[in-house]
Amino acid sequence: MGDGNGRVAGPRCIALVGPFASGKTTLLEAILARTGAVTRQGTIAEKNTLGDASPEARAHQMSVEANVAETEFMGDHFTFIDCPGSVEFAFEAEGVLAGVDLAVVVAEADAKKVPALQVMLKMLEDRRIPRLLFLNKMDKAEAGVRETLDLLQPASGVPMVLRHIPITEKGVTTGFVDLALERAFVYREHAPSELVDMTDETRSAEADARYAMLEKLADYDDGLMEQLLEDIEPERDKIFSDLVAEMRAGQICPVFIGAAEHGNGVGRLLKAIRHEAPSIADTRKRLGIAGGGDAILQVMKTLHTTHGGKLSIARVLTGSVGDGAELTGPDGPVGRAAGIFRIMGQQAAKRDAAQEGETVGIGKLDGARTGMTLSTGRAAPAQLVSLVRPDAVLGTALAAVDRKDEVKLAAALTKVVEEDPSLAISHVADTGETIVEGQGEMHLRVTLERITGKYGVVVHTHEPTVPYRETIRGSATVRGRHKKQSGGHGQFGDVVLEIKPLPRGAGFEFTEAITGGVVPRNYIPSVEEGVSEYLARGPLGFRVVDVAVKLTDGSYHTVDSSDMAFRTAAQVGMREGMPQCHPVLLEPVLKVELAVPSEATARANAIVSQRRGQLLGFDARPGWQGWDVVEAMIPQSEMRDLIVELRSATAGVGTFRARFDHLAELTGKLADQVIQRSGQKAA
Repeated sequence: MGDGNGRVAGPRCIALVGPFASGKTTLLEAILARTGAVTRQGTIAEKNTLGDASPEARAHQMSVEANVAETEFMGDHFTFIDCPGSVEFAFEAEGVLAGVDLAVVVAEADAKKVPALQVMLKMLEDRRIPRLLFLNKMDKAEAGVRETLDLLQPASGVPMVLRHIPITEKGVTTGFVDLALERAFVYREHAPSELVDMTDETRSAEADARYAMLEKLADYDDGLMEQLLEDIEPERDKIFSDLVAEMRAGQICPVFIGAAEHGNGVGRLLKAIRHEAPSIADTRKRLGIAGGGDAILQVMKTLHTTHGGKLSIARVLTGSVGDGAELTGPDGPVGRAAGIFRIMGQQAAKRDAAQEGETVGIGKLDGARTGMTLSTGRAAPAQLVSLVRPDAVLGTALAAVDRKDEVKLAAALTKVVEEDPSLAISHVADTGETIVEGQGEMHLRVTLERITGKYGVVVHTHEPTVPYRETIRGSATVRGRHKKQSGGHGQFGDVVLEIKPLPRGAGFEFTEAITGGVVPRNYIPSVEEGVSEYLARGPLGFRVVDVAVKLTDGSYHTVDSSDMAFRTAAQVGMREGMPQCHPVLLEPVLKVELAVPSEATARANAIVSQRRGQLLGFDARPGWQGWDVVEAMIPQSEMRDLIVELRSATAGVGTFRARFDHLAELTGKLADQVIQRSGQKAA
């Protein structure tokens, strides 16, 4: 698809990504203002931007979900999707990136944000998504652009190639030079830049920077390398051709400069996107999709609107989709499209059928989920991506304040997980707790605000109960007798139980060695049932594990014995015998892998040690330049705010995965405190 001059035509979808607070939402606003999609460029501070318009985003002045907006520029149609920069909401980008043509990475000259930039660039590199970088806030930058590039380069797996250099006057950036065009421009506030003549000083700086750009391009073009070696000036078309080809192939990351807050550099960025971003045909080729045939769509995000119900934001990769179209997912039909919608921030307006390349909202596809590939055909389409929920790093137990809202809460939780698949919901049978797990403190806070504000369920929360257990160190043989006489039949059960410890992890074992029928066979299952019921809460107040109980003797009454009597007798015996077996508290210990930038490894080790953790060692993180993985054993009770401390020590990018490993004895003051708290709860 093209216009005969090499420029790509057709609707395109562009993701805006980058570290937290780098200016992505401001850039989107500047783009919409420059293209006339909004009449005035809003600001985060004034809470009047088209993106980040949800109550949660406005309250915290940060992106908490992907925001979609479409516009036209010089006759071409674009959809921009602004993805959150916080690592806690980074999973929002996973679904979006599956269907975009290009990513614009928004960054700034801030050393503290380089690790976060690396996380984002690594995501793009792993998915082979073409990208360019918009170096924002150049009006506030203290370092020169080349120094900034040296600062940012370690975050990228491919060379960063400067496309612009700034023009400065008295330390203030007033314009830029386009190295490919060899032209200088002066910024105008919220208006297109003006072409100006270069001074001798600027021309000299431009020549040096342009040659550095050409050298990087020549690494992938032998012909260009020969021209440089022979001091032959390459044709401008050749330079643009290399820039486009190498960017689309993911061999380089071009760098543009500007200040989105003032609209500076936005027009030049838009022109680069218009001419250089891959077309939908290029994206199909990258994704391995053939054109023609049934329509194929990629679901990038799921929303539940207040009045319109479920809305699936999807990119049409091939074909067209209209109102009423039947759509099929990986497991069969997902529903009939109940309207096709144009999405602008929080607003959805009905429109005609969506054509190839367009990004739209599709109403009420009940079976569709974020990340799914859908088709208008009957056969299940090949899935382009498999979204894997990241390991949760923080959880909270919640319940409806009003018990009448429990059903409403369950429905709300289903919807918030559909909207945000990085959340995990579980129900713990032992405690009856409903646990919501997510990617950090702010992630859970926003989720709870959404449950209350959007879905109208007031909840209270508390820390999830740590699943302590108890076991025994010694053995005992006890008699449990239950005898009760009242009017009519009485109750009689008599058992002798032998209680012994088992190796750690063996669980519970019940056996019997009854001879002579002293306990009738039909009552033995009731004895086991009574023992099991007691073990749900042992003498220390927790479920008992790793214990063996043998029924060795007993007696019965032909009239008064019953299943209930023998079950009660077994419980009596266990109550008397277990305290004699030297019960001991067990705490769950997790194997934890902490992923951190190498300069923070020592701090991560210290954090582990401060949490009664046992360091197992560390090694380089596979596939991550400049990162380590620290392995440790940490008690589950010490994990609560680990992610908060870890992120504080790693410029917000550290993370971990944890798995249950074993139960370990807990004694002394800590054990006494746990037992005391358990007794208080039981009371």
